[in-house]
Amino acid sequence: MPDPHQRTQVLTSARSIVVKIGTNVVTRPDGRLDKPIVRRLAEQIVLLTRRGFDITVVSSGAIGAGIGQLRLGVKPKSIAMLQATAAVGQPALINLFNEALRRHGLQAAQILLTRADFEDRRRYLSVRGTIAALHQFATVPIVNENDTVAVDEIRYGDNDILAALMCNLLRADLLILLTVVDGLMQNGELVQTVHRIDRNIRQAATAVTSALGTGGMATKLQAAKTVTQAGEAALIANGRTRNVLPRLLAGETLGTFFAPAGRRMASRKRWLALAVRPAGQLVIDQGAAAALRESGKSLLPVGVARVKGPFARGDVVRVTDPKGRLVGQGLVNYSSKELQRIKGLHTNQAADKLHRKRVDEVIHCDNLALAPRSD
Repeated sequence: MPDPHQRTQVLTSARSIVVKIGTNVVTRPDGRLDKPIVRRLAEQIVLLTRRGFDITVVSSGAIGAGIGQLRLGVKPKSIAMLQATAAVGQPALINLFNEALRRHGLQAAQILLTRADFEDRRRYLSVRGTIAALHQFATVPIVNENDTVAVDEIRYGDNDILAALMCNLLRADLLILLTVVDGLMQNGELVQTVHRIDRNIRQAATAVTSALGTGGMATKLQAAKTVTQAGEAALIANGRTRNVLPRLLAGETLGTFFAPAGRRMASRKRWLALAVRPAGQLVIDQGAAAALRESGKSLLPVGVARVKGPFARGDVVRVTDPKGRLVGQGLVNYSSKELQRIKGLHTNQAADKLHRKRVDEVIHCDNLALAPRSD
């Protein structure tokens, strides 16, 4: 049975929080930055920081701000124009945050990232270390996608997903997605708590894209699922509601709360499962799938039925059962070419086939992040 007090317990005990601020929260209808709103949000962040919270902000709005700065009136359509608009708007966005924070003795630290920074393990850990160091000072990290180079991110509007990845990177207690609606609506009513993102919830999230923003409720659900799957909570709320952040963290019933799915996932496992796009796929037989799911064993060559590549040794690959259901993702010890030669073989046969023995496991259990059984 769902715990009716879980929302209050999670929100009042959270200390490390990622706050994603949507484009339409910080911009006016004409595309210009809404300075009073940014200042009010900055004041809330200052209040929470002084209360001992570690706040990391993921802020959209660079493209929207650039539209206002360049007086374009409408959002450009070409990638080059979007990149140019973001390049103009990003300094204006970070300067406004910095000015608002410095009025209260804090300052902003700009961090521009792409998905590649999360997929490379060394860069991933470097970002985590940098933000941890920033939190030791009177500084608020302000993260945004590097829109001037991140073509895919501009095209698909991944700032919701970026915020979810940031939450998992930091192992933050809570992801708050601030938008200009009160939360997820279903049959005309606000959904206060979601314990499982099922088909009905996904159908309620009609992806309505605004004139300036690039995401919709569907991407927010995807972000919430990414976070809750790792064992943290997420919340969608209206960023223009008065004192929304302090009120949320005091346990007030605002927005839509997404409860954690289970135990908190270990840092390395969440990187494998949630941050890295797989380079290839292994289809394993039913016996191997059961051994991985039920006993937490390593994957051996004998259990591999099909190999979809190409990929190199050390890449992250997707592992599925014969019906195509996701078993997990992990670091593979053999290239796709090698696995094509040794799939279905016992360990000693595989060594003879390759004329050498590197390791017994195709994927060691320590390097395999299993998918939730509900998937």
